Amino acid sequence: MKKRVVITGLGVVAPNGVGLDAFTHAIKKGVSGIKKDPELERLQFSCQISGKPEISTELSLQYFSELELRNFNSTGILYGVIAGIDAWKDAGLAIEIIEDPDWDSGTIFGTGTSGIDKFRESIYKIDDFQTRRLGSTAVAQTMNSGVSAYLGGKLGLGNQVTTNSSACTTGTESILMAYERIQSGQAKRILAGSTSDSGPYIWGGFDAMRVCTFKHNDSPEQGSRPMSVTASGFVPGSGAGALVLEDLETALARGAKIYAEVLGGNVNSGGQRGLGTMTAPNPVAVQKCIKNAIENAGIHANEIDAINGHLTATSKDSLEIQNWSEALGRKGIDFPYINSLKSMVGHCLSGAGSIESVASILQLHQGFVFPNINCEDINPEITALIDESRIPIKLIEKELNIVAKASFGFGDVNGCVIFKKYKS
Repeated sequence: MKKRVVITGLGVVAPNGVGLDAFTHAIKKGVSGIKKDPELERLQFSCQISGKPEISTELSLQYFSELELRNFNSTGILYGVIAGIDAWKDAGLAIEIIEDPDWDSGTIFGTGTSGIDKFRESIYKIDDFQTRRLGSTAVAQTMNSGVSAYLGGKLGLGNQVTTNSSACTTGTESILMAYERIQSGQAKRILAGSTSDSGPYIWGGFDAMRVCTFKHNDSPEQGSRPMSVTASGFVPGSGAGALVLEDLETALARGAKIYAEVLGGNVNSGGQRGLGTMTAPNPVAVQKCIKNAIENAGIHANEIDAINGHLTATSKDSLEIQNWSEALGRKGIDFPYINSLKSMVGHCLSGAGSIESVASILQLHQGFVFPNINCEDINPEITALIDESRIPIKLIEKELNIVAKASFGFGDVNGCVIFKKYKS
């Protein structure tokens, strides 16, 4: 018999808020975390603004020892560990130093790359004949699974401990992988999430591709404009989101707070066939992913109250709305509310799906739809498909029952997960 899966803990490290309280306040108020980036300006990037979480040394020392932070230079692992441990504590789970691993608990925590600044530092040392000075943590900081390895050790996890990687779809995929493992009875709980390093060595390739905006270097908070007719490319961002997924029976037995239920979802690929390429989604696959997610969740398309889209502030935003409209068979005023967190934080790349999922679940749990900022001038190609009231530019206080969250990533890979408000 398949297990029901619920979410019992949340953690977030975002450009506009570190920690649940700060993040919730920011998304309700439409607070942007995008700022002028002096390093991108120094390196003569076309896009000289970014979204980076602000992490003080004092905060880092609440999660890492002074010894661990010596020669530590991996922002993605830092973000992921903070978000992951916060989610664990939010779920009411103890962090105990005991002899045996927790065989019932694991983590699936994704990333695009790990410790790119540490890689750079290590390469220079090796080239300067200083290999012995790399330090004992160079491997852990630069291996892709570094974030899950750190979390596994800090929490004593004895179930699956792994890292997935599927570009911008990584975070959404990690949630679905965790859901499937718990649903099948192979784990009682999984810490799911994803993270992304920050800085020019992550973002440089996108700047070279000219997919980042260059028009708002002097007005950073206005730079990320999903669904706007004046959208001119995405703003690079970083951070991490984390969710504790647990089987319902276990959560109820320990009296856990329950944020929402995961009903199901789907991941697929467009195979870079048809209109799909390395950088462009195949619309047939996107629509199939959404339809299959709805079928897997056992709901009807008309039951979806809100969508948290991928919506990056590029020319593909109107195509995404068209794909949603055709997949759901809903348009005009009948379309669900839709928003994009990227208007406030930029595109957090491999961290995006999990950070945006945290925002989606907060909406369900607290009953609101957060605003799309910088979207007063909605693209007419979008309003030709759906009513502009479906794209809120101010906070809406409203009870929601079902929210769909989707991510569509480089490599023509897609993920869609369906969350439902938990009712006992």
